[in-house]
Amino acid sequence: MTKTLNESVSQPDGTTTVAAATDNPPDAREKIKPDPLGAAPAPKRPGLILATILVGYFMALLDGSIVNVALPSIHEKLHASGAGLQMVAAGYIIAYAVLLVTGARLGRILGHERLFKSGLAGFTLASLACGLAQNTGELITFRVIQGVAAAVMLPQVLSLIQQTFQGEARAKAMSAWTAVLASGIVVGQVLGGVLVTANVFGWSWRPVFLVNVPIGVVLWIVAARTLPSVKPRNSAARNTVDLAGVLTLSPTILALVVPLVLGHDEHWPVWGWILLAATAPLLGLFLAVERRVAARGSSPILPGQVLRRPGIKPSMILIFLVMVVYAGNLFATAIYLQGSLGFSALKTGLAFAPCAASFGLVSYYWRKIPAHLIRRLAVAGLLIAVVTMAAQILMFKDGGYGGAWFYLNQLVFGLGVGLGNAPTMTLALLNVPVTDAADASGLLATNAQLAQVVGISTLGTLYLSVSTGSALHSAGHAMAALSVAAAAVTLVAVVFAHHLHRHDRRLRLAAQAA
Repeated sequence: MTKTLNESVSQPDGTTTVAAATDNPPDAREKIKPDPLGAAPAPKRPGLILATILVGYFMALLDGSIVNVALPSIHEKLHASGAGLQMVAAGYIIAYAVLLVTGARLGRILGHERLFKSGLAGFTLASLACGLAQNTGELITFRVIQGVAAAVMLPQVLSLIQQTFQGEARAKAMSAWTAVLASGIVVGQVLGGVLVTANVFGWSWRPVFLVNVPIGVVLWIVAARTLPSVKPRNSAARNTVDLAGVLTLSPTILALVVPLVLGHDEHWPVWGWILLAATAPLLGLFLAVERRVAARGSSPILPGQVLRRPGIKPSMILIFLVMVVYAGNLFATAIYLQGSLGFSALKTGLAFAPCAASFGLVSYYWRKIPAHLIRRLAVAGLLIAVVTMAAQILMFKDGGYGGAWFYLNQLVFGLGVGLGNAPTMTLALLNVPVTDAADASGLLATNAQLAQVVGISTLGTLYLSVSTGSALHSAGHAMAALSVAAAAVTLVAVVFAHHLHRHDRRLRLAAQAA
C-alpha cells in the first residue's frame, strides 16, 4: 500500500487523526484539532499557483547572492568603501534573517496569500529603488528594505503549499520548494555574472536589481488572480504577534550576525567582540521571555509545538551544518576565482552552474532513488561532499584551480550537499501539520539563512585571514585551508546524519508517496 506524507482520518469526536508516513500502528497516531486555517478547495490551476509562489521565492533567494559578483562594479561606479560594500551585500541578509519568524507569524494572522502579495510588491519596489540608487547610503538603505519585504514574502510559500496541496501533490510541491531553496544562492552568482558582463544599456551593476521589476510586476498580477484565499480563523491566543519575543529575538540575531558579517573588514573592533559576547545572555533572555509568554497561554514566536515535532531539532542542526559549508565554500571560491585568478564576473558566475544544476536536480528527484536506499542518502551525499573538499585541497594549494576538474568537482559537490540536504529537509517537515506550517517555514528559513551568514563569515574570514598580500600561492593556500575546515564540518554532519536517519523509515515511505 502506498502511503502519503500525511494521512487524515475523521474521528467521531470531530478531531482529525493525522498519521505521518511511518510504520507506527494506528493507536500511535496523534489527534490534533481541526486545521484553523481551513481546508482549501482543490486548486483549479495548481501548476500555475506553484510556479507563481516558487518564482517569487526564488527571486528573493537570488538577491542574497546575485550582488556578490557585482561588488567590484559598485565600488567603481559609486566609490563605495569596503565596509559599504559589505553592507550592500549583508544588509539584505541581516534584515531578512532577523524578521523571517515575524513574517511567518503575520502570515498566519493576516492571511498567507495577502502577505505574499504585500511582500512581493515591497520587494519589487525596493529592487527598483536599489537599481536607481545614486550613492552607497541609498543602496544600503534600499537593500535593507528589500530584506524586510523578502522576510514578509518568503515564509508564506511553505504555508501556501501546505494549505493548497494534498497527498502526492504536496510531496511533489515540497520537492520543488526544496530544489529552489537549494539552488538559489548558486544561480544568483551565475545570473549576477551574466548581467554585469552584459552591461545592459551601459547600466553596469544596476540590472542585477532592475531585473526583478518586470518579473515582480507580472508575478503580482498572476498572484492576485490565482492564489487561493483562505480566511484565517485562528484562536485569540494564536491571533497575536509576540511583541516581547520580537523585541528580544531581533537584537539577539543582530548581535550574532553584524560582527560576523563586518568583523574582518573592520579589523575585528572591540564593539564586535562585545556584541558576540552579548549573544549568549540575549539568547537566555529571549528563551525566558518565550517561556513566560507560553505560560500565559499566548503564542510565543518560538513555536514550541513545532520544535517538539519528531525530527525537527536534529534536522535543523544537520541542515545548519550543511548550509554553513555550502555557502561558505561558494563565497570564498568566488573571491578566489575573481580576485586572485582574474576571472571575469561572467566566468566566475558560470563556474558555479554545474553545482547549481546538480544541487537543484537532486533536491527535486531524490525520491526516485530506490526506497531501500533512502535512509542512506544523507550520509552518502555528505561523504561525497567530503571527498570534493579533499579534492579542492589538491586543486587550489599551488594557486591553480584544476581546469576541467574544477567544474567536475563543482558538479559532484552540488550532488553531495543536495543528497545531504533534501532528505533531511523532508524529514524535518514530515510531521508538521498545516496548523503550524507558517511557524515551521519561518523557523527553517531563519535557520538556513543564519547558517549561510555563519558560513560566509567564518569560512570567508578564514580564507581572507590566510590569504595575505597579493601572492597567488597565498590565496591558493587559503583555499586549501578553507577546504580542510569545510571537510571537518562536513564530517561532523556525516556523523549526525548517520544517527538521525539510520532508524527512521519515514523517509522511505515519503519517497513511496511520490
